[in-house]
Amino acid sequence: MRKIALLLIVGLGVVHFATVIRCEADDVAEEVEEEEEEGGDDDNDEEDKDDVTEVKDENGVLVLNDDNFDMFMEGKDTVLVEFYAPWCGHCKQFASEYEKIALTLKENDPPIPVAKVDATKSSSLGSRFEVSGYPTFKIMKKGEPVEYDGARNEQDIVARVMEVAQPDWKPPPEATLVLTKDNFDEVVNSADIILVEFYAPWCGHCKQLAPEYEKAAKALSQRSPPISLAKVDATQENDIANRFGVSGYPTLKIFRKGKAFDYNGPREKIGIVDYMSEQAGPPSKQVQTVKQVQELIKDGDDAVIVGVFSSEQDMTYDLYLEACNILREDFKFLHTFSSDVAKLLKASPSQVVMVHPEKFRSKYERDSYTLTIKDSTEVSEVQDFFKKHILPLVGHRKQSNDAKRYTKRPLVVVYYGVDFSFDYRKATQFWRSKVLEVAKDFPEYTFAIADEEDYSDELKSLGLSDSGEEVNVGILGDGGKKFAMEPDEFDSEVLRDFIMAFKKGKLKPIVKSQPVPKNNQGPVTVVVGKTFDDIVMDTKKDVLIEFYAPWCGHCKKLEPDYTALGKKYKGEKNLVIAKMDATANDVPHDSYKTEGFPTIYFAPSNSKQSPIKFEGGDRTIEGFSKFLEQHATKLSQSRDEL
Repeated sequence: MRKIALLLIVGLGVVHFATVIRCEADDVAEEVEEEEEEGGDDDNDEEDKDDVTEVKDENGVLVLNDDNFDMFMEGKDTVLVEFYAPWCGHCKQFASEYEKIALTLKENDPPIPVAKVDATKSSSLGSRFEVSGYPTFKIMKKGEPVEYDGARNEQDIVARVMEVAQPDWKPPPEATLVLTKDNFDEVVNSADIILVEFYAPWCGHCKQLAPEYEKAAKALSQRSPPISLAKVDATQENDIANRFGVSGYPTLKIFRKGKAFDYNGPREKIGIVDYMSEQAGPPSKQVQTVKQVQELIKDGDDAVIVGVFSSEQDMTYDLYLEACNILREDFKFLHTFSSDVAKLLKASPSQVVMVHPEKFRSKYERDSYTLTIKDSTEVSEVQDFFKKHILPLVGHRKQSNDAKRYTKRPLVVVYYGVDFSFDYRKATQFWRSKVLEVAKDFPEYTFAIADEEDYSDELKSLGLSDSGEEVNVGILGDGGKKFAMEPDEFDSEVLRDFIMAFKKGKLKPIVKSQPVPKNNQGPVTVVVGKTFDDIVMDTKKDVLIEFYAPWCGHCKKLEPDYTALGKKYKGEKNLVIAKMDATANDVPHDSYKTEGFPTIYFAPSNSKQSPIKFEGGDRTIEGFSKFLEQHATKLSQSRDEL
């Protein structure tokens, strides 16, 4: 029995030993498999990398991206490239035509490659080549892009590519003139009209404008007579930029014989061409008949301005035109050499008459105003005459004239169903007459009526959209402040009481605001409408404030650096790094205008009404720090110390 037991023990030991050996062998095998798999992953990584840089062919069109574009372009003389977006209807519609173009150019001797780039995925290429719409075509000539702005069809595109592919082809010189301190004065002083762009090489908006500006320059150079477009690198030509008050980029100015005028037109080819063509014409149009003037006075919406002269040789006529040129954006000017028109206006030669339309006349004001122009009259006097008398006592504020006529503050606006058509004119004038009775006693304020539907958003911001009253009143005050009249049955005395309360400072402004944050101890101080004055306008502290929109991609990209900036200067007791959601809060000061996002201002402690806009392209901690050191009035430490 003892022997049998011993044999059993030995047998079990052998089995256990064999099992251990097998387990170890299995473990080793698993490790080898894992290593092989890991090695396989490395191979896959290499394959993935190869996949990214590999140039695929889709129906004859080569597919390029951020990773393979430059490698592919090496050594290529001419390549046609389409930048597209997968969702773009025009791109989809053109796909088959583009494949035909690829086939045609492939048969050329030597073959010309045709490629495409998904600009929504290859964003760096889209940015590099300033792609702003789809599809965009570029002809790459020895690695440099040549714009294609011709017709979108096989014949025209192939013809243009073949032209560029010629061995002796050279890009045509830019139609845009380049101005420097050596030629600026000579060029602008001799030009009847010229448009000049002041730009910075790093400015994104300037880069976006550049191709449109060049296209417009080419088109206007072929006009008869041609109109020149020019550009000045304001970062290199500081003296010229400072002379014309250039503080942002791009800044465009029209010059007429050396005199500068602001450019307020579009910033794309067709708009620039149309605008400059209009600007090249005379600022005043001739009227020859009495009927023309009578119709304007009877049915017009704006004051009728007519200069009366004996002939074009009249010296005062030139002075009138010069004054008109300066204000041609804001006024419609007329002139006449007709004695009949002069008789209608009760005017003599060398006089300018301003007549208000019949619907805006009242017993409290004159129907017309006259200025006599003499050889000694200054251009500024003529301009002041236009500005002083252009508005009736109570005019009609509309979206179309708001920016030109109703910018002066305080502005008293009476909102109701304004309609001067025949059926509703009587009711419109009934309420307007109530306003006139009060307006005559407050010449320091501008009064206007406005249609409640046209200004529904403004009424909402005043808290009056659901007042239930037929007539509502608001005052748009200085600094962006707004005041609303408590809903009440409207009449002259109610309006008078409201304006008197405003004049005595008894009214509280209406401010759209998010709730005041309970905890505002973070590196970036959160500002809302109700706290703007307390934080941003605090004269004891410098404030850097970012106006942002929650949906803005640029704002989201900026946030980490801006937060880091706040942390960097957290120890500065007299410097506040702040931000404000400009879509959810009113900015109660006109000096802090927000036309895009993000907009950043520095509000110095000693000059809150004149903030400094951050215009630089360097939105990094370093760039902001440099800006703060340059403008801060209360910074206790230098950047190096921080």
